[in-house]
Amino acid sequence: MASLNVGNLGEYLREQRRNAQLSLRQLADAAGVSNPYLSQIERGLRKPSAEVLQQVAKALRISAETLYVRAGILDAERDRDEVETRAAILADPTLTGAQKQALLQIYESFRKENGFATARDGAVDAQDDAAEPGTRTAGGTDTDPQRTAG
Repeated sequence: MASLNVGNLGEYLREQRRNAQLSLRQLADAAGVSNPYLSQIERGLRKPSAEVLQQVAKALRISAETLYVRAGILDAERDRDEVETRAAILADPTLTGAQKQALLQIYESFRKENGFATARDGAVDAQDDAAEPGTRTAGGTDTDPQRTAG
């Protein structure tokens, strides 16, 4: 099993949540996970599944792939330049969500035009999923053990 840098992931999630001007409770509700569980992820105490990361990415309107890389789920070496470019765009607090999406779409179209596949071609795309923020998984279940337990 690969070692995961969940502390770095948690710090990044906290930064993105603050940039989105969401409280911990608001993000937890929008992502469909419990407040304590999300707090533990942000503090690096929990290792979230890819499914939970996707839900959080949807709620933050950011790339799930960026979270996967930060969690060690995707191999960062595979498409390091692309991932770093996408992460820089997504982390820029001076851009609106719509501006970030426009830049990412342009970037991807140029890469495809030049014959390069994007990391998104092989991974789950959180932004284009039809589900609204705050929805549960496709099967209607919540993967947060604390939320389902009580």
